[in-house]
Parts: sequence; structure tokens; C-alpha cells
Amino acid sequence: MTPNAKKLIGAIKAGQAFLGWDDTTYRQTLERLIGKTSATRCSLEELQTVKEYMHTAGFPRQSKKQGRRPSVASSHKGLLSKVEALLADAGRPWSYAVSMAKHMFNRERVDWLTTDELTRLMQALVIDAKRRGKHENHRQP
Repeated sequence: MTPNAKKLIGAIKAGQAFLGWDDTTYRQTLERLIGKTSATRCSLEELQTVKEYMHTAGFPRQSKKQGRRPSVASSHKGLLSKVEALLADAGRPWSYAVSMAKHMFNRERVDWLTTDELTRLMQALVIDAKRRGKHENHRQP
């Protein structure tokens, strides 16, 4: 089984849980859509068909607004947690940190930042938080 198939099956299983389908409903839906009763026997196209059907049934697509948390080395996890907290405090999505990494270090992904670069990204977010704090204080009566 290919990694893409495993990801699609995982998404389909998440959709099954989200939609509250029991095993019987799930297998009947598979049979109706693609003529098979097990996702492990499906091609990538068939899995995609099932996933798309689940989206039309109410299973939400992954939010493009928030993005995903990068997967980094264990030595970077502490810094990444601080970056995540600063983003959450500012109400900013992960894509904001990605665009900062691209602008500051010409890196396409936060995952690819060195320890020094990740530290500098965090420091830039701290500066942003301080600036926002000053602006918010002036707005209050």
C-alpha cells in the first residue's frame, strides 16, 4: 500500500468517525460508491471518490486558514511550541509563520529552519506581540 493510499484511508476513517457512520453504514456506502466493501482494496482514485463523497455528506475539508503545524526535530520542539503560542496569541495562522520564514530566510517551510533561524523567527513574533500590545493599550479609554 502506498503512503498516499494510507493517508487517504486515514482521512476516510476520520470522516467515518466524524459523520457517525457505524461499520455497516460505512461498508454499504463503499459498496454503493465503488463496488467494494473495504478501503484497503481500493485504488487511489476510488479512495479519492469516497473522500469527496464524505465531504459532500458534511465531513469538513482541512482548514486552509490555519494550516498545519510543522514537523521538526525534537531539538526544535520547544522553540516551535513558543512560535505556536505566539501565533495563537496574535490570532494568526501557521501560514503567517511560513510566510515569515520565506521572507526572512528564503525557506519554503518552517520545518527547514535551523535552530538559529527558528530562534530569530520566534524573536520577530515576540517583537510583533509587543507592538500589538502598545497599539491595544492606546485604543483603550
